[in-house]
Amino acid sequence: MRRNQNNNAFSMIADYDGDITRLFEDGKNGELPILITRNLVLFPGVVTPILIGRTPSVNLVKKLQEQQDMIFAVFSQKDGDIEAPGKEDIYEYGVYAKVIRVLELPGTGNNLSLIVQALGRCSLVEITKTRPFYRGIVCKKPEIIPHDGDAVFTTAVEDLRRSVIEFVKQNEDIPDEAQFAIQNINNNVILLNFVCSSMPLEIEEKISLLKEDNLKDRVLSILRMMHREQQLMELKQDIRSKTREDLDEQQREYFLQQQIKNIKEELGNGEGSPERKELVDKALGKKWPNEVEAAFFKEVDKLDMLNPQSPEYSVQLNYLQTMVGLPWGEYTADDLNLSRAQKILDKDHYGMEKVKERILEYMAVLSLRGDLKSPIICLYGPPGVGKTSLGKSIAEAMKRKYVRISLGGMHDESEIRGHRRTYVGAMPGRIIKAIQKAGSSNPVFILDEIDKVTQNTINGDPSSALLEVLDPEQNSAFHDNYLDVDYDLSKVLFIATANDLNTIPRPLLDRMEIIEVSGYITEEKIEIAKRHLIPKEKQNTGLDKDKRLMFNKAAIEKIIEQYTRESGVRQLEKQVNKALRKLAFKKAKDLTLPYEKITPSEIEGLLGKPPFYRDIYQGNDYAGVVTGLAWTSVGGEILFIETSLSKGKGSKLTLTGNLGDVMKESAILALEYVKAHADILKIDYRIFDNWNIHIHVPEGATPKDGPSAGITIATSIASALTQRKVRKNTAMTGEITLRGKVLPVGGIKEKILAAKRAGITDIVMCKDNKKDIDEIPEVYLKGITFHYVENVQDVWNFALTDEIVRNPIPFTIEEEKK
Repeated sequence: MRRNQNNNAFSMIADYDGDITRLFEDGKNGELPILITRNLVLFPGVVTPILIGRTPSVNLVKKLQEQQDMIFAVFSQKDGDIEAPGKEDIYEYGVYAKVIRVLELPGTGNNLSLIVQALGRCSLVEITKTRPFYRGIVCKKPEIIPHDGDAVFTTAVEDLRRSVIEFVKQNEDIPDEAQFAIQNINNNVILLNFVCSSMPLEIEEKISLLKEDNLKDRVLSILRMMHREQQLMELKQDIRSKTREDLDEQQREYFLQQQIKNIKEELGNGEGSPERKELVDKALGKKWPNEVEAAFFKEVDKLDMLNPQSPEYSVQLNYLQTMVGLPWGEYTADDLNLSRAQKILDKDHYGMEKVKERILEYMAVLSLRGDLKSPIICLYGPPGVGKTSLGKSIAEAMKRKYVRISLGGMHDESEIRGHRRTYVGAMPGRIIKAIQKAGSSNPVFILDEIDKVTQNTINGDPSSALLEVLDPEQNSAFHDNYLDVDYDLSKVLFIATANDLNTIPRPLLDRMEIIEVSGYITEEKIEIAKRHLIPKEKQNTGLDKDKRLMFNKAAIEKIIEQYTRESGVRQLEKQVNKALRKLAFKKAKDLTLPYEKITPSEIEGLLGKPPFYRDIYQGNDYAGVVTGLAWTSVGGEILFIETSLSKGKGSKLTLTGNLGDVMKESAILALEYVKAHADILKIDYRIFDNWNIHIHVPEGATPKDGPSAGITIATSIASALTQRKVRKNTAMTGEITLRGKVLPVGGIKEKILAAKRAGITDIVMCKDNKKDIDEIPEVYLKGITFHYVENVQDVWNFALTDEIVRNPIPFTIEEEKK
């Protein structure tokens, strides 16, 4: 709050004709009673009324009534709301004072009005007592008073007098007698202090004036403040004048609008166009914010000013129809029955426990709180695992509306934020259009393929536009360029899907809660086919009435293993559809099914020869052949690292198999580690000078990269150089360092699935990957033993057997001639 000065002080000034110096010398160092004021600063020589209400102050006044010649000190407190201030709550500078009169105010209880004469300045050293009234140690602070003939001081005071009189004339809040009082004060010092005390300044500013030891500095300071106040006063008057002019203009426009309305009524068009009436009727039922309502009716008024035959009319009408078509503040009631939601999610999707658990947690918290910002969830995993279809199940479980937009290939920022209405053919963005289609402001909103949004094009950056949509702190006021008003998206449950997180910008990724949806093992695919795919495709092909038609488990497994190569079930669904189409054709042709139970022997007749064969472990008959595990975008795979030796000049390493830079570096690291530890492997170091090493990773047309084959390559080289067999049915994955330390890698679950498909029974991996194994359900781990290692020596100790392969390479090293 600004100043709370009592303007009665203007009529209470005492024009002191005596020796001003002697007046200011009253007061002494030492302990004195203290009166603490709120929002009031006294200056030497000025008579001021003080309203007394606090108990310590009332007690002091009673004491002063008994001893009217008692000198006391007056200080102002910093915060007027503090009832019992301490020394830290009081300004350091104050004044000595003496009582002139005490007045009891009628009808105010214990409140008194104390009229005091301020004397010289003092400072507060410490407070000694607070009861029955404040007492403290004070110290005199003399002022430097100019002599009577000081021309600079006299001129400055006269300038101050003129400025204050002009200010009082302009200020309607200051009584007229203040001008009279200022004109009749003859003493320059009293006039200066009276103005400092009475002007409507901040308390901090008055204290700064009181602190000025030299009165010349004080008068210059108050002059600067007066000039500032006069400028503020002139600005206020200018604003008031302009406001009156604007009001007159508004009244004129109002009368003109009334005349237009009367003319329309005379012409039989008083209610405006039929579209206007329909828009207004819809608007009256909307639960939109006040600022949106004001913007809408402002745009409706613009519609009245347009000719219905003009192009602008249709543009304006489309905009208004979009606004009333949005579900402002309309929400569907959530069904928060957790048991029902669990049943629906389990019925529609097999597995996906982490996703289901997160949705149920959100519903549980929502049921407890009653209101909650929706999470921003990103489901990532290989294609065909059910990420997109899961959104429909979540919407059904919560009884919310469901909308979906595909972001794949989106290259224009306006598709998210909309086009400005200045453009021809402008329309809202896809977010707003989807909300309008849903008919509620809290749908389940699927942002499909968010990792395939085009970035940094000539039309803007759509991924950056998504930052506002997917930020819970911002999307409560999402701004669409077409609407040009804020829309609340905070209750929308956004679920994004992605196959690869590496292509998503980091700021966008940071705003989402990442949940991995990994691939399915064969057993899970069999269950999904039985529960969902086969019944669905029977209906699609018109065979749903043949209840006895079925695939047995072996037939489904054959389709999975030999006709698909994926982590999801999309290709499996296509193969099932293909098989049923063949049967539908035969039924339509022969009016009967050739058989009702589909077994593995019928699969080839329906689907043709198998295009794939299971990755099978190839045994350990050859030295230098080691099974590794790899992760791909469609799941895990096994790969074979092959190392062969050939006579030559040595020191030559050949790498083939379409390897990336990281994998090549892993091979170089592995070879250097083997050379450095040849003694441990009992390898003659001269082999490296006479034999060339060739490392190959089969399926050369397939690009391969990554560090996870480090221990596999090191074991392959060691096996080739020692001609020792590698342990049967063993696969491995792990990165290595130059010191031989084994580092953890990712994609563990997918790699385990690949190992199980290939018949692997033992997997070697880094000890730090054990935490990943602990999070994987037991069903995935059945039949596999894990061996955790810390360095390459541990890998060799387990993986390399003492058995030499059949027909080992006979290393013969010729002694160099000296």
